[in-house]
Amino acid sequence: MEIKDKVAIITGGGSGLGKATAEILVKNGAKVALLDIAEDTGEKTASELGDSAIFVKTDVTSEESVQAAIDKTIDSFEKIHFVINCAGIGTPAKVIGKDGNPVSLEYFNKIIQVNLVGTFNVTRLAVVKMVKNEPNEDGERGVVVNTASVAAFEGQIGQTAYSASKGGVVGMTLPMAREFAEYGIRVLTIAPGIFDTPMLAGLPEKVRQSLGQMVPFPKRLGKPVEYAMLVKHIIENPVLNGETIRLDGAIRMTPK
Repeated sequence: MEIKDKVAIITGGGSGLGKATAEILVKNGAKVALLDIAEDTGEKTASELGDSAIFVKTDVTSEESVQAAIDKTIDSFEKIHFVINCAGIGTPAKVIGKDGNPVSLEYFNKIIQVNLVGTFNVTRLAVVKMVKNEPNEDGERGVVVNTASVAAFEGQIGQTAYSASKGGVVGMTLPMAREFAEYGIRVLTIAPGIFDTPMLAGLPEKVRQSLGQMVPFPKRLGKPVEYAMLVKHIIENPVLNGETIRLDGAIRMTPK
């Protein structure tokens, strides 16, 4: 599907993978709505992108908040063609703590709510608008790109909640693609490896370099723009559908 003159909703669009995706889509002629819980980064990114972008403070776990963001996107740009789900959290915690007590259920639920339920929530509400788009010559009306993680396949110790949430995103991909095929809407998921995002920003540089050296090739952290490049290709390649694509430099995570 062509990107020029299309409209994208990007969750987590204020920073990291979402910001890089917004930048590459705008560069190619799209308009973007940045849905993010963080006002400072969201507003800053929207300002940098100019008239082609709006920011809407959004809690992806809330039906009311997401619906309001979608309504604002329609009011501003009239259509929605692409949904890029980048919002996510990943604080590690073992199931059984050092004190011998189990991790709180609240912790587990929060990660599932943001990463898995949030992805589903935004997609379900946006697709209702996307099915009304005029189809192109292939009958295509839109594209959904979700973000999982290699942790969906090789979760490390302390990643039980995160891996469960990302495994759920992978599991949704094919049934959604099959259902939305009737409307000419494709659904894909990207499973990044170790990327240089705000989630890793707080780590010491020595630790960040060590993480990069774990990657077979290239031996470094992934760059957000490399994720964005794949989003661009997914949108433009109509035969890609119903698949989870690992973007990880061939890394396979160790137990810890």
